Amino acid sequence: MLGKLDKMQLQAYADEAFSDKKGAPFTVLINPESYTIKYRVDQTESQGQGTSHPQLHFNNIAAQDIHFDFVFDSTGVVVQPALINIGIVNPFAEIANIIEQIETFKQLMFYYQSETHRPNFVVIKWGTLLFKGQMMTMDIDYKLFKPDGTPIRALARVGHRSGPGSTSPTNHYLTANGTANQRSGCIFKGEDFPGITGRVTNTGEQYEFDFRFVGQVRHKDRGVVATKFWSVRNDFVI
Repeated sequence: MLGKLDKMQLQAYADEAFSDKKGAPFTVLINPESYTIKYRVDQTESQGQGTSHPQLHFNNIAAQDIHFDFVFDSTGVVVQPALINIGIVNPFAEIANIIEQIETFKQLMFYYQSETHRPNFVVIKWGTLLFKGQMMTMDIDYKLFKPDGTPIRALARVGHRSGPGSTSPTNHYLTANGTANQRSGCIFKGEDFPGITGRVTNTGEQYEFDFRFVGQVRHKDRGVVATKFWSVRNDFVI
């Protein structure tokens, strides 16, 4: 005997600790046929002089990505567990507007939030799946229309990345007191690994290094609004 049909749910949260819920959970109309979780190790390649193959240098275990599809529908078709492939029209059902459904979903799960200065975090629950992260991509494929062109069915393809985002001062914006803020005056701190290698060295040899950088602030419409050049120079003994 088959168990109870559980629907996938997505719940928005305002904070990294996933404690401040925003809005009601969104329950999909029809469960996805599948979902894909991508695991990745980030490494840099370098090739020393006189070597035939590049060397891989471990950087980190990258965040997981999850991708799945689900349906928005306002046709009035009722889908039951035993009738997933058979549509039964409910003549008493109130026809929902999928444009409003999609907009409500995006407001909670995708759009920038003025209070927190970032989109909400999302928890995805379904069966044994418990995924915490943020929505990264959303594609809407409109499938069915009224005679006047109004869409009444759409397929959403969404992608999420795991984790609450970095809480260290690496690769995100910070105010002077160390809190994340991209709106009212901030700096950007980042960290990178050049992956530079050279020839075999001898103990006692002295070297100098000279790393040069360029940083730019770009407006999405006006292009570059600020540019800064800087360098890091020092010497060391092997």
